[in-house]
Amino acid sequence: MEIQNTQECFVRLWLLLERTRRLFQRQCKHFCIRRVLKEWFGIEATDDFIWEVCSHVVVDDQQVCGYDALPLPTLYPRKHRELLRAIVAQKLGISMCKVSLRALDAAYSIAFPNSTPINVNKKKGKK
Repeated sequence: MEIQNTQECFVRLWLLLERTRRLFQRQCKHFCIRRVLKEWFGIEATDDFIWEVCSHVVVDDQQVCGYDALPLPTLYPRKHRELLRAIVAQKLGISMCKVSLRALDAAYSIAFPNSTPINVNKKKGKK
């Protein structure tokens, strides 16, 4: 799997995440970060790689464990947004700040057109 910091790649990752969730549901497997990474990257998903990704996934000021069950991407996208951001940063060897949040959020709206768009870092206008 080729990972890039582009909107097209993010759309593929969002869709792949949903396909993986459905696959795990059919197979009665636990949908968690560790399993997703092992499914996507195979032997490349070592314990160190998984730990590095998990150490960057922070949602609501809480670190996410690799075994924590992930919710539906369409209902609770923030955890998945941070997961995809951490995967891209780790695979490309860049900091989390350099991952294009604008492209990642736009890709979510393309992948899930009937869901509420996410834009956590939206700038607020001055009053």
